Amino acid sequence: MSKIKNPFIRGYQNPRIIRTLLITYEDDCPPVWRPLHASQAHLTDDQVALFPCLFGQDFALITEGQDVPDELEAQCQSEGIVRTVVYAIAADDIDGQPVHVGDTYSEAAAREVVRRLKFETGVYSRTWEISTAHITEQSQRYLRDLADIATPTGFMFIAFRVPYSPAIGVKLIDTPWTEEHLQDIDGITAEQLREEHLSKDMPEDLMRVLHLAANADVRILILDADAPELDGLPVYEM
Repeated sequence: MSKIKNPFIRGYQNPRIIRTLLITYEDDCPPVWRPLHASQAHLTDDQVALFPCLFGQDFALITEGQDVPDELEAQCQSEGIVRTVVYAIAADDIDGQPVHVGDTYSEAAAREVVRRLKFETGVYSRTWEISTAHITEQSQRYLRDLADIATPTGFMFIAFRVPYSPAIGVKLIDTPWTEEHLQDIDGITAEQLREEHLSKDMPEDLMRVLHLAANADVRILILDADAPELDGLPVYEM
């Protein structure tokens, strides 16, 4: 199955909070950003901001009023002042690469941003309606046939007809169909699931659409001739 960018994915994945320190040092040098070393993670913002520190390539250490082990001090060759504490919002992009989303100046504000990014109700953007032009006529017949029977086990989806409409719906099960999630839930790999679908004579174009949607944690996919086409998916002429 050829690789294409997944147009079902929206937003960032795995949003998280990183407490960082804005540090200034020598007058002619730009400020630097460093996380606080794990051994000092218990310090409050008030015990960190405007205090002198040591910093290296990977972390910073508050020196005033703190016992700094010699082995950690040896890793920090520069001295500076913590000007402020910033709570950075980080996440993963579509390709899994980490990205910097933005900064806040309190942990509470950062947690609120992450809460909104995660859509913790679990229902936002998990239902899609796309054009049947993205699957072949053979695939449409395949889904209609499945919708008229009890979908056999092993498919990890259920096909159904939409009443009073020619549209066909698919309820995807145990999403996302990522390697890690499938191993945890069903003890199989994504490739094994694809092979299982192919063994059941599923057309490759249909498998591509379903797997892309499932990888983006879509739960309900409606295919309708009157629905808009989704930019990024192949289109098949009938």
